[in-house]
Amino acid sequence: MIKDFILPDIGEGVVECELVEWLVKEGDTVVEDQPIADVMTDKALVQIPAPFAGVVTKLYYAKGDIAKVHAPLYAVQIEGAVEIAGESVADEPTAATTVKVTEPVVATTANTSSSSSVSIEEFLLPDIGEGIVECELVEWLVSEGDWVEEDQPIADVMTDKALVQIPAIKAGKIAKLHYRKGQLAKVHAPLFAIEVELAASAPAATNTDTVANAAPTAQTVNAEPARQGKALASPAVRRMARSLDIDLSQVPGTGKHGRVYKEDITRFQQGASNVSAPSTTQVKEAPAQASQTQVPTSTETQRADTIEPIRGVKAVMARMMVESVSSIPHFTYCEEFDLTDLVALRESMKVKYSSDGVKLTMMPFFMKSMSLALSQFPVMNSQVNADCTELTYKARHNIGMAVDSKVGLLVPNIKDVQDKSILEVAAEITRLTQAARSGRVAPADLKDGTISISNIGALGGTVATPIINKPEVAIVALGKLQTLPRFNAKGEVEARQIMQVSWSGDHRVIDGGTIARFCNLWKQYLEQPQEMLLAMR
Repeated sequence: MIKDFILPDIGEGVVECELVEWLVKEGDTVVEDQPIADVMTDKALVQIPAPFAGVVTKLYYAKGDIAKVHAPLYAVQIEGAVEIAGESVADEPTAATTVKVTEPVVATTANTSSSSSVSIEEFLLPDIGEGIVECELVEWLVSEGDWVEEDQPIADVMTDKALVQIPAIKAGKIAKLHYRKGQLAKVHAPLFAIEVELAASAPAATNTDTVANAAPTAQTVNAEPARQGKALASPAVRRMARSLDIDLSQVPGTGKHGRVYKEDITRFQQGASNVSAPSTTQVKEAPAQASQTQVPTSTETQRADTIEPIRGVKAVMARMMVESVSSIPHFTYCEEFDLTDLVALRESMKVKYSSDGVKLTMMPFFMKSMSLALSQFPVMNSQVNADCTELTYKARHNIGMAVDSKVGLLVPNIKDVQDKSILEVAAEITRLTQAARSGRVAPADLKDGTISISNIGALGGTVATPIINKPEVAIVALGKLQTLPRFNAKGEVEARQIMQVSWSGDHRVIDGGTIARFCNLWKQYLEQPQEMLLAMR
């Protein structure tokens, strides 16, 4: 039996995602829980696993396409499944089975031109919150045998964060409820089974009148594949239509089976009822007309601009940077660090303590010394609310580091640096750097940061004006380490390891004196590593 895999909810409020990479191809045999595809939401890179074993028969999207939540992602031939279709009434009745069974419903009259079939489909409990893998079934709002409409509430479930109502994604009759009230339901596991009526062509007939009567009906069905009076759309699309006072049944849907997306509503609102041909034709004809009216004066090759959509992490970064700059008054403070002694200390320890799982770079020393300084200046590790009436001093030192990954700029953070040793911080930095560069950072590693470091010097810069990672109140950019001449205490010129650091602070809660004093303490710990060791608990 061939079954479509419906892309589940992969994050709160996420309705679409970019297909980054297929990990299988058509014709491959997959096993349960095998990774199928990498998709990029506006929050993180997510890997989609196979809920059951089988053979992949069709991939519905190409790499780089935008996949819709609750729409088919790929089709799979399920191994060992039973499919019964097109059997005559005289055949042996079909026994009840736990797999999806397609049962023909045959009309009682001999001249029936078409028939309908019933498909029993499993509704998989989608992701209902970041990091949630199970939830408690609080209340069933329907019973077995009830007929439900699309978007009708089916059940109330309780996560560790909130009470969530699960809606039906299509109309049909409830065939089975897989959990009892009070039981724990698993995410990506069947929650309930539903009988869905499907349109089917008439079986072959020996009577020529039957064939003749069937043809007009089939043509009518093909001409009207869509919604039969009720639009196919997600709850978010329905909310958008209600807010704009638009009748969804009047909106031409561009999705499979006529599903309506938000962009369809936007086009309908703008009066563009024909969503495909005219604009494409005009664009294609324009160059031809131009070539007839313009006479080339040289043999110079005509070059065309390239337009690339901003998606995924890049789109998130663009939105967050605009929000940060427009809502936070930034100010910059720069200082010069002499890291000669720290470089020598790190070099002496690198060979002994570095391994495949730990890279003892300069960053662990920067983070640990910053955490020690934050204990003396907690306002640098604070967060302010939207209307700037409350300031929250964060107890955890979750220090973020900007990483230039293949999917864009990511800022994972090392949790609880105040409780970690330098080697433990180094191990976490190594893990997160490898994950970020492969584009596979877990959402939890990107959340709850309290202050950030941007190592722009790794690419060659010396001074920068970093943008604060909202809702944090400060960020520092590290310049490249340079060997420069400096005067020592005796007035002699000698080579020193010099780095420029550039701070950006939120001037609503941090003044110049505070950030200068904080930076001086941080500088002391780095320029004199013995001071850092004495300050550790």
